[in-house]
Amino acid sequence: MSGSPESPSQLTPLKRAFLAIDQLQARLEASERSQNEPMAIIGMGCKFPGGADSPEAFWKLLCEGFDAVTDVPADRWNYRDYYDPDPDAPGKTSTRRAAFVRDIAEFDPQFFGIAPREAIGMDPQQRMLLEVSWQALEHAGISPASLAGSSTGVFLGICGSDYVALQLKWNDPTRIGPYFASGTAHSVASGRLSYTLGLQGPSVSIDTACSSSLVAVHLAYQSLRLGDCRMALAGGSHAILGPEVTIALSKARMLAADGRCKAFDADADGFVEGEGCGMVVMKRLSDAIADGDRVLAVIRGSACNQDDASSGLTVPKGV
Repeated sequence: MSGSPESPSQLTPLKRAFLAIDQLQARLEASERSQNEPMAIIGMGCKFPGGADSPEAFWKLLCEGFDAVTDVPADRWNYRDYYDPDPDAPGKTSTRRAAFVRDIAEFDPQFFGIAPREAIGMDPQQRMLLEVSWQALEHAGISPASLAGSSTGVFLGICGSDYVALQLKWNDPTRIGPYFASGTAHSVASGRLSYTLGLQGPSVSIDTACSSSLVAVHLAYQSLRLGDCRMALAGGSHAILGPEVTIALSKARMLAADGRCKAFDADADGFVEGEGCGMVVMKRLSDAIADGDRVLAVIRGSACNQDDASSGLTVPKGV
């Protein structure tokens, strides 16, 4: 029979040195594994134009080649009052088309413990975020109610401020209610989701314009890798509620007049506005496997940068 293991104090100096080397090697290998750990997407949720209110519906829309770009619907604004094919026409938009989600005003506030009066002051971007994040968690097989007190992070891309402009159109300060600030602040959008679900991980709203959602996923990836959170909700929310931004983009010659993106084509003449919300649920791949989660996709790398000075603030830099 072998004797009991020697305690460190009983080891010779040489054995203690070898033990220290083994421990350092194990720590180094663990650190390297964490630095290269892939991230798993275990759930998705979306509310996109064309009635794509679930990942399955969105995939069907893509497979069928469905065109979700339409004339501006009447519940946003009367495009006939603002449309003029001449981009220099004052106060007019040079396009009348964009991609809009259906029934953007519909919301069940009491499902999320929100009073109807408060919901009126909430930006639809916040409302969609609550709905789609809940959907994404259910898609991942996770009960949202089970996350209270968990180390779950929220990383939200959000840049639109149309709801602020819409409410200030009254030009009557007496109509501003107690929920105006919390209902329209970008910082509150991510914070509201964390508050509603009782999450204790990082809660961050990100505005990098068109790349906001991608940067949100990148920051979620970094946060998971650093151990700031064990699970993350990442994505973006955007709503087009008034013509003001469309007018500005028209004046900057940034919008395609025919409502068609023609990227990398000689006929390219601008982009087409769109709205909606998309969220993914992320975990470290090892945690997802250990938890028995369904892994939908794996992210093996992520990066973020800026292209420095180009020919204009809104113009990408050529290689």
